[in-house]
Amino acid sequence: MLEDTLMEIRSFLAFELPSEIMGVISHASGDMKNTPLNVRWLKPGNIHLTMVFMGNVPRGHLEPIGRATADICRRYGPFSVFLDGTGVFGSRRNPRVLWAGLNGDLERMSRFRDELQKDLAPFGIKQERRRFKPHLTFGKFRKGARTGSDLDELLSRYQDLASPACALNELVLFKSDLKPGGAVYTRLNAWPLSGRD
Repeated sequence: MLEDTLMEIRSFLAFELPSEIMGVISHASGDMKNTPLNVRWLKPGNIHLTMVFMGNVPRGHLEPIGRATADICRRYGPFSVFLDGTGVFGSRRNPRVLWAGLNGDLERMSRFRDELQKDLAPFGIKQERRRFKPHLTFGKFRKGARTGSDLDELLSRYQDLASPACALNELVLFKSDLKPGGAVYTRLNAWPLSGRD
């Protein structure tokens, strides 16, 4: 019993993607994998909109974290978002991450993320100091990956990546298990956005 309470769970809070966005992401991801870029591609089913990466959390913290998260979700209504182009973190010469951008209710979503971080700080969850920039990660470039014109061509082809506007209605707590074949995500809990903010 004591061992269970000491065990930590690698976890994060995220939105699953609506089918309209998921369809566009899956198609684009499949096409991108045919390029010669040296990227560790995420499986489309593993692509989420992460709000708070919590890292290793003691099991005993999950219930109070859930209560704090539920309180915030009860204050906010669903967020409307749509795909809006692609880009990289890092530079084109030395990129780290290839992502799809999102647009829509970003200001409200930023406040939501900030409230989550503030209320989860007492549980040892580190706050992300960078400005909130919602994105979906297609893949991570391997160290020393040469990109050149292949990356320019891909970004040019997908600069107008778009989808219909879709509602994000439910925040999900995921457990992340790192396996040799990539991370495996398991839903542990979920809270509907049922407020007016």
